[in-house]
Amino acid sequence: MSGQSTTRTAPPSGGGNGPAGSKAGQRLSGVAVALGLLLFLGGFAWAAVVYRPYTVPTSSMTPTIDAGQRVLAERIDGADVRRGDVVVFKDPNWANSPVVKRVVAVGGDTVACCTDGKLTVNGKKIDEPYLPEGSLAEITDFPTVNVPKGRLFLLGDERQGSLDSTAHLTDAAGGTVSQNTVTGRVDAVVWPMDGMLERPTGFEKLGALSSPGPLRTMTTLIVVGAVLVLGGGAYGPVAKVLSRRSRPRTESAGAR
Repeated sequence: MSGQSTTRTAPPSGGGNGPAGSKAGQRLSGVAVALGLLLFLGGFAWAAVVYRPYTVPTSSMTPTIDAGQRVLAERIDGADVRRGDVVVFKDPNWANSPVVKRVVAVGGDTVACCTDGKLTVNGKKIDEPYLPEGSLAEITDFPTVNVPKGRLFLLGDERQGSLDSTAHLTDAAGGTVSQNTVTGRVDAVVWPMDGMLERPTGFEKLGALSSPGPLRTMTTLIVVGAVLVLGGGAYGPVAKVLSRRSRPRTESAGAR
């Protein structure tokens, strides 16, 4: 009685595949990780230069920004402020800490409240959809204010609980603040992640609105960078698993 054993091996698949994938795949994986790190860290670095975080301590900007929420404000020059912007400023006559309010009138404007329940700027009634639902613009009417050049008139979105320009009408500055006190323009609520602020379209009839900051672009860079790093880093382990599954199988046959 005799025995015979034969071994049959599947032909090689070619392409220079090793246990961790082809050399070309490994190179591409390394490039993806390097590029991903560049985009990811670059996006964060860019954001750190352009934006500053603030915590809003009061509910005077509800429902746009609730008390305790964290916002990102783009660093801007006060001369770039436009009507409708939500800004961060610090005026010692108002408070010893940064204040967040909405600019409703700029230097040269006349502002008053109210006509048919609406704020008026330069005689035009302003639609303010960001106000609390069911509320009117007025708290108590205030007389027409002529905003001096280089100054701003600001209100809170929660008009009934905001210590804004209306609370400082008897000050020497007539409730206005210097545009030079502005340190940032709020772009988004980031904690909790409510996203970008809506554009104040009611002010478009008075002139151009501010252009959105680069926050969306920065976020895209960070997300794409993270995907590239994770994808590139996962290439080796995934290639190893696939390599094990595709290894040639050895068959043995015995005959008597």
